[in-house]
Amino acid sequence: MEIKDYQDKSKKFAKKFENPVIEISTWGLGVTGEAGDVASCIKKTYQHDNDKKEGIRENIGDMFWYAAQICSFFNWNMNEVLQENLDKLEGRYKDGKFKVEHARRGGEMVDWNEDEKEK
Repeated sequence: MEIKDYQDKSKKFAKKFENPVIEISTWGLGVTGEAGDVASCIKKTYQHDNDKKEGIRENIGDMFWYAAQICSFFNWNMNEVLQENLDKLEGRYKDGKFKVEHARRGGEMVDWNEDEKEK
């Protein structure tokens, strides 16, 4: 299935809101909540030996559903949003590898090891 097809089909399960602020807040908070559920399932699986891999999978799907609603709210095509993300990453990581310098982005990132270097 194409992502845009998923986006279009997912709309039929979305609540209709009269207030756009409440609508976008609901979708944004939904992504956050589901991301927390993903993190919790990962923690339980790897820190507590309680296999929640199916929960990880389910909650990732729920995160995508909320992301699709956000894109629809703004009339954005999810295929385009994801392609733009890949283009950004390709520009940032030209050799395909993450390096700490990439995260600094103009020197704004705090170097937490700076104190250690001075010793």
